[in-house]
Amino acid sequence: MADDYLVRIGKLIRDARQHRGWTQSQLADALGTSQSAVNRIERGNQNISLEMIARIGEALDSEIVSLGYAGPMHLRVVGGRRLSGAIDVKTSKNACVALLCASLLNKGRTVLRRVARIEEVYRLLEVLNSIGVRSRWINDGVDLELVPPARLDMEAMDADAARRTRSIIMFLGPLLHRMETFRLPYAGGCDLGTRTIEPHMIALRRFGLDITATEGIYHAKVAAGVAPDRPIVLTERGDTVTENALLAAARHDGVTVIRNASSNYMVQDLCFFLEALSVKVEGVGTTTLTVHGVPNIDVDVDYSPSEDPVEAMSLLAAAVVTESELTIRRVPIEFMEIELAVLEEMGLDHDRSAEYTADNGRTRLVDLTVRPSKLEAPIDKIHPMPFPGLNIDNVPFFAAIAAVAQGQTLIHDWVYDNRAIYLTDLNRLGGRLQLLDPHRVLVEGPTRWRAAEMMCPPALRPAVVVLLAMMAAEGTSVLRNVYVINRGYEELAERLNSVGAQIEIFRDI
Repeated sequence: MADDYLVRIGKLIRDARQHRGWTQSQLADALGTSQSAVNRIERGNQNISLEMIARIGEALDSEIVSLGYAGPMHLRVVGGRRLSGAIDVKTSKNACVALLCASLLNKGRTVLRRVARIEEVYRLLEVLNSIGVRSRWINDGVDLELVPPARLDMEAMDADAARRTRSIIMFLGPLLHRMETFRLPYAGGCDLGTRTIEPHMIALRRFGLDITATEGIYHAKVAAGVAPDRPIVLTERGDTVTENALLAAARHDGVTVIRNASSNYMVQDLCFFLEALSVKVEGVGTTTLTVHGVPNIDVDVDYSPSEDPVEAMSLLAAAVVTESELTIRRVPIEFMEIELAVLEEMGLDHDRSAEYTADNGRTRLVDLTVRPSKLEAPIDKIHPMPFPGLNIDNVPFFAAIAAVAQGQTLIHDWVYDNRAIYLTDLNRLGGRLQLLDPHRVLVEGPTRWRAAEMMCPPALRPAVVVLLAMMAAEGTSVLRNVYVINRGYEELAERLNSVGAQIEIFRDI
């Protein structure tokens, strides 16, 4: 292998390690090698096999190189261009992955319309296919059909795919009704700090589920005849926790009351899907859900998940930071109202169409037109709250928006341990962000963005925020290894190019 390639590979490995927050010794421990060997690899002074590169990529959850198909994807961004025209919001990533997990409840055929074709969905499909679920894309690849086997083959599960998605945790709710014992790999996904599954277990133990964790595997055992005898009170109002409780309750032969439930967009879509499976759910949109379970679900179901409010916020932020006039169509407005209220106070010039209904027949949509605006920093800090508060996943986009506003904005991302740290990557592009502690960032604006070449942060939303800043920066920027963006966004570069961006996809290995 040419010395030049060794140096380039070493730099990619070093950047991926640093973005994960690991030392060379920590990476060496994960690989079963020495710190000095890792040091030589990163300096390009060590011959390295494709097998070792793949092992490093798995350890860092970063596609340094991919065996069997094209290598890691990078983006070359020519910034300083104004966007114009209109762009549609795609269906919700988080709703789609919940519905894929929920399909395990059904013995019949499930068709999901306009499923987001993203890496997170592909990983879950790989897991489902490996345990016997037949899937195929229909209607020119727009819709997804799922047909379960009579018996799931859990021993054949694709563990590598399962480890790359935190959504695998939502297999617990459906599977506890299908088998007495099973195993699941530890959940992966974005690097957002330590998150335990204890809130899930507090809910699912009420259905007889017991988990023992050993060597990267959850060993699940289900006690027969155990059922909730009083309302389940969730210890955190989390989206996936609520979804897991709903999935467990859906096939419980009786009535389950879930309190302190999330009422966020993906939870509502799951409730609507369960209703299509003949499971009655009362209280949708509130923090108390009453589920009338159906022990045997065998129906052919056709369901259309709603649009993604976080993608809508991404596109809105793209217009703001590039000082563009852009129409964003099919915005799920009830999950964006707090964000828009904050932006109105900051001075955002926008208008919205009359409301209309999403294809699920329930969610309210609008078309939103954003125009170049002179923004002022908000008086109060930006912080998330459970719905109907400001969406947790929309907080990072306010870092880019605050960076173009006049004054100082305090962003308090109290939910995740690491995510606020990744927002300081904007400083590489000319931003002035000061990290006050792992959860609080002070943003000074306005910003004169500048081009840069950098590694993609290992968390989805901060990664997109960096891309948006590159679109605003005069000159050519490079964002390396954008797998994490592809986890949550379908053809984002191509779609932004359709409204005036100039983003080139390339691979160097």
